[in-house]
Amino acid sequence: MTDPTTIAALKTTFPELGFSEFRGETRAVAPCAMVFGVLRTLKEKLGFDLLVDVTCVDYLHYRDAKDRFGLVYLLANAETNERITVRTFVSDPEPAVPSVVSLWKGAEWLEREVWDMFGIRFEGHPDLRRILLPEEFTAHPLRKDYPLQGLGERHNFPAITRAES
Repeated sequence: MTDPTTIAALKTTFPELGFSEFRGETRAVAPCAMVFGVLRTLKEKLGFDLLVDVTCVDYLHYRDAKDRFGLVYLLANAETNERITVRTFVSDPEPAVPSVVSLWKGAEWLEREVWDMFGIRFEGHPDLRRILLPEEFTAHPLRKDYPLQGLGERHNFPAITRAES
């Protein structure tokens, strides 16, 4: 649950934010251009010291979806036990958001996973490369337009035996 004073502080500082609540959890929606400022304020002024997760949702073919991808940042304040979800949206052809590695070092691997699976670029990331798939892999398999059977890329990789691994 998020303290009402935290929400009031965010509304005062960022009147463009949209807020909703579901099952006691507060969600803020920030325009992509201001998401870094919102996250920095949450960390530096409001005490949200823990980045729990960064993930993505592909809204391809969703009714009434205006943007292709929704990025989701889950934050927690370890002192007050508050939690908040911050969402922002980006679209093709070059979906990108500012990296938050400068705020939370743990974001480095989380952002790499989102890049690897969805193809969202994190501008300013110190080491944006694949983390789950080989560098030769050219697609992003959690995108909804990626075929269930793949694109035939598995046959392009050398087989590794147990002795070689």
